[in-house]
Amino acid sequence: MPNIKIFSGSSHPDLSQKIADRLGLELGKVVTKKFSNQETCVEIGESVRGEDVYIVQSGCGEINDNLMELLIMINACKIASASRVTAVIPCFPYARQDKKDKVGSRAPISAKLVANMLSVAGADHIITMDLHASQIQGFFDIPVDNLYAEPAVLKWIKENINEWKNCTIVSPDAGGAKRVTSIADRLNVDFALIHKERKKANEVDRMVLVGDVKDRVAILVDDMADTCGTICHAADKLVSAGATKVYAILTHGIFSGPAISRINTANFEAVVKILCFLLCSFLSVSVLSK
Repeated sequence: MPNIKIFSGSSHPDLSQKIADRLGLELGKVVTKKFSNQETCVEIGESVRGEDVYIVQSGCGEINDNLMELLIMINACKIASASRVTAVIPCFPYARQDKKDKVGSRAPISAKLVANMLSVAGADHIITMDLHASQIQGFFDIPVDNLYAEPAVLKWIKENINEWKNCTIVSPDAGGAKRVTSIADRLNVDFALIHKERKKANEVDRMVLVGDVKDRVAILVDDMADTCGTICHAADKLVSAGATKVYAILTHGIFSGPAISRINTANFEAVVKILCFLLCSFLSVSVLSK
């Protein structure tokens, strides 16, 4: 094994441990704490001089604290003479703020700001998954690996849904149309999408189904579910349109606010988060190929 060090931020230590176990490595020693004024303090507990460092930290939960912790960890390793620092960010923070969505808007492009911050902190390489908008890769001047969940989605469908040959792959919004058409083509089944109109962020006003799900299994595929209002409304729409069962397959199950209670009362056969398997597989190949 090359000179590899894996450090975990505080967002998902269990995921970091699974990655380390898959690679046959020990997690690096790091201490993170907060001062009484809530400043983040990070101490790397072992030498990283000349090492290839991977820092695993996701952009969910306490997003701002986790992002700041990641930036400090990257900088701490870089100034401690690490050969290369790779930030493994399964869920990229602020990915939904990737453009000005209205003419004359004064909204920030926060995803670009985050990209700049990661580069300035000292990151040499970014590994992330199913970016909410693929153009975010172009915000960086360093290599970015945007992993796609499609292979893991196909594997799960074929292994766990007996009626998958009589299914329809459904996108809960127009933005995911490319994703579901690719999956539907690979499975040789039909696809559908739901057009949604929002009153404001995290609140859907009206949904229109485009496609046929009558007497079929409907499989909702999306990159991100936050408060889960969209996918739960979509499930109701699909059932009312004649779907026999409804599954939801998500890359990033954030599940904030009322998400869990909404899922528990919705018309789902199952809700699946697909992230961990694919990320572990990629890192195994990436590290062993060095």
